[in-house]
Amino acid sequence: MPARTANELLAALGSEQGRRDPMPLFAELHRIGPVCRLEPGSSPYAVVVNGYDAAQEALKDTRFHRLLTADPDPQASVLRRLGGSMMFRNEPDHLRMRKVFQAVLTPRRLAGFEPVVDGLVAELLDDLGKAGADRQLVDFVDFAYRLPITVIGTFLGIPRSDLGWFRDRTQRIDEYLDLGGKAPEKLAAANQAADELNAYYARMIRDRRLRPRDDDRGGGVGKESDTVGSLVHALDSGTSGIDEQELIDNLLVLVNASFVTTMNLLTNGLELLLAEPPLIDALRDDPGLASDHVEEILRHQSSVQLISRKASTDLELAGEPIAEGSLVLILPGAANRDPAKHPDADTFDPGRDDLQHLSFGAGPFYCVGAALARMEGRAAFGQLFRRFPGLRLVSEPVRSRSLLLRGHESMPIRLG
Repeated sequence: MPARTANELLAALGSEQGRRDPMPLFAELHRIGPVCRLEPGSSPYAVVVNGYDAAQEALKDTRFHRLLTADPDPQASVLRRLGGSMMFRNEPDHLRMRKVFQAVLTPRRLAGFEPVVDGLVAELLDDLGKAGADRQLVDFVDFAYRLPITVIGTFLGIPRSDLGWFRDRTQRIDEYLDLGGKAPEKLAAANQAADELNAYYARMIRDRRLRPRDDDRGGGVGKESDTVGSLVHALDSGTSGIDEQELIDNLLVLVNASFVTTMNLLTNGLELLLAEPPLIDALRDDPGLASDHVEEILRHQSSVQLISRKASTDLELAGEPIAEGSLVLILPGAANRDPAKHPDADTFDPGRDDLQHLSFGAGPFYCVGAALARMEGRAAFGQLFRRFPGLRLVSEPVRSRSLLLRGHESMPIRLG
């Protein structure tokens, strides 16, 4: 069988099989080179970036501008809301917005929040234990959703009674952003979701103004933490550097990104660990190993698989000339499995010497919530197998169809 071209491999990534298991296609791309040129006119993208060093360089180089989609409609609500956030803005707007959230996601503040996360994990494992009592089948995806949305909701001060409402709306936006997801019906569903989320955060901000909480100015991190109140206080005092719509847009993206990617980290990790019982035994004996396990899960099964960039000037990447205005598709999941970076890259090995990965990006656009995601993963895997030593899969997990965000739709388990 002749070697496939980069165009053929990109098309295969969008197929049903490619979405379920893109890893063999990544291996073929690596054999072509770290940067694979596409035939002119065959795709919105000029090149696919799959080598680790090339992907890291592209992510760090601010001459590669962020973009929301390859063919954005500026009138679409979902694009206005996402495009107004730091996730899709370039400098200087990106840094101006990022500073606002870095001020509430400081290492000291997050360290103070870690016991809260540990307590939330224990509480949600209690709920999981009740649901799975008497060998009842339960879906681990439900726990994997509830943990990160409860953590970010607690951190921001979102009522728990509202948390279940976010899942469908986030899914509609993610389906639109996925490769090949620009069908009119998906755009309409994503626009409606963005409008509803926008209205929710606008009400939340109004509520904080009418009924400020005791810790709005102090930025507490306990059970009554209200980061949104702190942000609204900074906004109204003129010290935040952002306006109200920018605050709303960033809250929308922060909540969406923080729980979907962590949900995938948890389901991807459970599937990997259940295939390696000795790793579970070691983790149960020493929960401190969870940190390396989380890093290897992120390397082996990156929650985010696609990142788009636009060249703001003529430049070169791994020896390939890239013209100004060209769109570039970066594949973090492929870069994390580059054999030039990681020997035996397809093997899941938390004990490997080099656990570096690009799953949170790199450079000035590095994920602002990375520390919180790691904290949740450590807490979950540090407690899960001690609590349920007999946990096992009941049937094959069902992968989501998303290529952008690699995770699961369902993962049926029994706890013992």
